[in-house]
Amino acid sequence: MLAINHLAPEFTLPSTDGKIFSLRDFIGKNIVLYFYPKDCTSGCTQQGQDFTEHYKKFASLNTIIVGISRDTLKLHMKFKTEQQFPFELLADVDQIVCELYKVLKEKVMYGKKTRGIERSTFLIDKKGILRREWRKVKVSGHVREVLLAVGELD
Repeated sequence: MLAINHLAPEFTLPSTDGKIFSLRDFIGKNIVLYFYPKDCTSGCTQQGQDFTEHYKKFASLNTIIVGISRDTLKLHMKFKTEQQFPFELLADVDQIVCELYKVLKEKVMYGKKTRGIERSTFLIDKKGILRREWRKVKVSGHVREVLLAVGELD
């Protein structure tokens, strides 16, 4: 169940560090999970760069950043390397975690209906509790807003 002030849904996904990422392995740290539509696109690149710019501030607040999309691990690794992201990207090619976090939405692109990821961010505290969610995220200014929310956690 996805609800504010309840345990965040547990999941495991392959990560760009070559390991399997599991939420339970990060109890004791805050987690920023951000879902984005597609590697190597302008908005997603900018969002990743914004998280990179503030990465040290998040780290000083005992917080890790993790990006998730439906792209393959191979494409994630290319994207991460090209952009020099200091955080991991997770491959949800089967859309299981996207479904858990309810980020798949119907979109219209070039007059054609498709199902894709609605840019969304979730803040999970060090006890594994979902504290905040942002949906229909606009990239500009979003990372600063997330950083402020992390600073308000206990």
